[in-house]
Amino acid sequence: MSRPPNILFIMADQMAAPALPFHGHPVVKTPNLSRLAAEGVVFDNAYCNYPLCAPSRFALLSGRLPSAIGAFDNAAEFASSVPTFVHYARAAGYRTCLSGKMHFVGADQLHGFEERLTTDVYPADFGWTPDWGNGALAYDWSHHMASVVEAGPCHRSLQIDFDEETAHQAVQKIYDYGRTADEAPFLLAVSFTHPHDPFNCLPEHWDLYDHAAIDLPSVPPIPPERLDPHSRRLHYMDGLHRYDLTEERVRTARHAYYGSISYVDELVGRLLTALERAGLAEDTIIVFTGDHGEMLGERGMWYKMTFFEWSSRVPLLVHAPGRWAARRVSAPVSHVDLFPTILDLLDGRAPLPVDPFDGESLLPLLAGSARGAGRTIFAEYLGEGTLNPAFMVRRGRYKYIACDGDPPQLYDLEADPKELVNRAGARDLAAIEADLSASVARRWNAPALRRAVIESQNRRLFVHKVLLTGHHTPWDFQPHRNAATSYVRNFGVAEDTLKALARLPAVEPVPPDA
Repeated sequence: MSRPPNILFIMADQMAAPALPFHGHPVVKTPNLSRLAAEGVVFDNAYCNYPLCAPSRFALLSGRLPSAIGAFDNAAEFASSVPTFVHYARAAGYRTCLSGKMHFVGADQLHGFEERLTTDVYPADFGWTPDWGNGALAYDWSHHMASVVEAGPCHRSLQIDFDEETAHQAVQKIYDYGRTADEAPFLLAVSFTHPHDPFNCLPEHWDLYDHAAIDLPSVPPIPPERLDPHSRRLHYMDGLHRYDLTEERVRTARHAYYGSISYVDELVGRLLTALERAGLAEDTIIVFTGDHGEMLGERGMWYKMTFFEWSSRVPLLVHAPGRWAARRVSAPVSHVDLFPTILDLLDGRAPLPVDPFDGESLLPLLAGSARGAGRTIFAEYLGEGTLNPAFMVRRGRYKYIACDGDPPQLYDLEADPKELVNRAGARDLAAIEADLSASVARRWNAPALRRAVIESQNRRLFVHKVLLTGHHTPWDFQPHRNAATSYVRNFGVAEDTLKALARLPAVEPVPPDA
């Protein structure tokens, strides 16, 4: 059996597919990602399964919708008993490692990874639990418009600190893999927190753009009274009514967001350089995606938590030119498709899955299959800003959104890519709407799910309050580095031998001249 490929899995936080040049954006600059896209397979209609950080990541890792594993919101525990594709890669003999954010909630901060190189940027506890049972629609820990009105360049930020550490540790790990390339293959996940708000970026990335050339939202703000009920709830939860979002403030926030995307692209470039220099580029499959998108002022909305395209459509590209020819795939796909895809890449080395998947392998589409246009994509939202489960179905050109108490929404994305005309109730689409509504009813039991969400929230709200009393033992991951085995020490491997082993590329020892 031939040696399986290495896998470098790269994720950006809150990166909207429509904001990227390889998805048609005319302003944003991403030379490294654009090269990967030109040489790889790009999925033009890829979606997250939940437009919020933690549940989206849990769906991606588990291959299952968040509601199926109890991952209801940003403070729901990702159960240790839920297998991830990392477990399967590890079972297949891969070395597995994580650098950066994954927003694991709970005491298990590994979920199959043998190594974790950094802590997380966000807390691992239940502190961000919504409270549907008490009708809460706003929280002091949720998004706030200060990240928009205070946007601009900066020399340092918490997020820059985090992503610099994430990139540095990942680059070092790639070189370590290069030094031990004759050992088992690796699966290295590198997850950056940019371009997530607050919208700040380094001056060198801000200066890549002419401020006057920054495009304004293609859909101007919609007055709250004309918004659909869920968008109106988010409008008030995020505090949009409290600020004068002038054209200049919007342009500045978008400018900083674009600069942050270019920063992510630079970090990706560091990883690619390390792969090349470590001699690993040809044997490594690169997967790049985002956990969800960012509304970025479209329709007057910011952040995520909605099923509109800027929030729910994500970049997804797979780069392995030696395996698959460069192409664009228009068929709808989603994050839950990645687990069965990676399982296929393991080529029978991993055990059979113990749970059913909510997605299907992308391998046929990677190989050029024209089938897939009839695929159905499911997404859900069970977090803050609503008091009922919300659901989305994408099939073909149509997107259907349902939430108890809200009027349904139906968009024809070919005729109406900006999602301005709700066709729900239209006579000519009655059969399509009925079919999509039936898909929602088959997939979810909304009343039962709401009860389960509230029960989970009540447990977590109680537990979190208790765990903050007395002596508090946090669950946040603590990286451990053993200085006694770092660099040159007076035991173990001799100094010259150690330095020779650490050199890339390796050289043959040179005998004395005399």
